[in-house]
Amino acid sequence: QVQLVESGGGLVQAGASLTLSCVVSGSIFGIKGMGWYCQAPGKQRELVARITSDGSTNYADSVKGRFTISRDKAKNTVYLQMNSLKPEDTAVYYCNVDSSWSDYWGQGTQVTVSQ
Repeated sequence: QVQLVESGGGLVQAGASLTLSCVVSGSIFGIKGMGWYCQAPGKQRELVARITSDGSTNYADSVKGRFTISRDKAKNTVYLQMNSLKPEDTAVYYCNVDSSWSDYWGQGTQVTVSQ
């Protein structure tokens, strides 16, 4: 059974940094990419950052230059380094793995950035 478990969220002040981690357990065939999405209250879930199986990355315009996605294949873990956090980054952050067969999601971790 595949499980994605996120950690690292919390309450921080604007300008601070956080690192989110997502540990993937279970076997997933044909991974195309791993990513982080966020969902703020009353808004749709949207892509924050994604890393493909060959290491290519893409980011939402709002986080370019501040967030960095990375992956440790040996640890089956994907990270999101979040710097210079802003109140508008406040959201639940979800880890995602998309494969040839299915999409997998974690349970989400709350990130709250105060003024």
